[in-house]
Amino acid sequence: MTQAVLVIHGGAGAISRAKATPAVTHEYQSALRETLERGSRILEEGGSALDAVAEAVRLLEECALFNAGHGAVFTSEGRHELDASIMDGKTLRSGAVANVTLLRNPVLAARAVMERSPHAFFAGPGADAFGRDAGLECVNPSFFSTDARRSQLLRVQATGEATIVLDHDGQSLAENPGTAASPLDEGRKLGTVGAVALDLHGNLAAATSTGGLTNKRPGRVGDTPLIGAGCYANNATCAVSATGTGEAFMRLVAAYDVSARMAYQGRSLDEAAGCVVFEKLPAIGGAGGLIAVDARGNISLPFNTEGMYRGYRRLGQPACVAIHRDR
Repeated sequence: MTQAVLVIHGGAGAISRAKATPAVTHEYQSALRETLERGSRILEEGGSALDAVAEAVRLLEECALFNAGHGAVFTSEGRHELDASIMDGKTLRSGAVANVTLLRNPVLAARAVMERSPHAFFAGPGADAFGRDAGLECVNPSFFSTDARRSQLLRVQATGEATIVLDHDGQSLAENPGTAASPLDEGRKLGTVGAVALDLHGNLAAATSTGGLTNKRPGRVGDTPLIGAGCYANNATCAVSATGTGEAFMRLVAAYDVSARMAYQGRSLDEAAGCVVFEKLPAIGGAGGLIAVDARGNISLPFNTEGMYRGYRRLGQPACVAIHRDR
């Protein structure tokens, strides 16, 4: 029988181990563990990998700790523009949305694009309109806002720096003395959430979602909604969800590159993923990581930063979660 498994990530970055309190670290670990427990329940009941990754990412979008959905970072204009994608490894169908502003769960909008339209990608107002017409829940844009993310934006802008800041990278600037820091340095974290899964029927799927970059210029789109860059799934090889410096992942078509190395070079999942993360990305200044699972249930979670929010759960076993490199 296929060894079904669900793997998730909540972004990669630098460790602030010295500042992170046990309570805050536990909060992040608990959020990852709960997502794994609820998402893998779908696999236990014989559900599809597609259902499992969609639910796992939806749950992460609902958690203010991560940069997707509620808790998304702000653009330079103080708004939110959200991206997401999903792919079915059995059929190679995919769906994606970019720069949505009203849809509560962008990953569900991406799935609706895949299943309810002849197209694969909607952006901006058209994506919001498609989601609304598909009956997805719309919210006031303030739903995505949190005080921590707004403070993060204001502190970044107050530095006078013209450069954008990567998700949790900016939160370290927003921390007041004595305030508990996240387990990864919010001043150097690359923020995306994602999930990959193999179900009991041998099918693979992947999904990725993000709020983008703190202080990004409106209209900017990274790798998250681009099939082959930040998300890819193919039953013949693997399912991949990436997190990191989006422009670098786009230039390398990083998620697909993992699959291609397996298909054309006969590399194992670990070898293919490791080559992309530890060799190809650093060569062009790319930072981050990815999660992947192959058709046999092997998993790989490489990252070239100092930490990555990550976890996995195989059916019949407890969930394993980690943040730093000591696990």
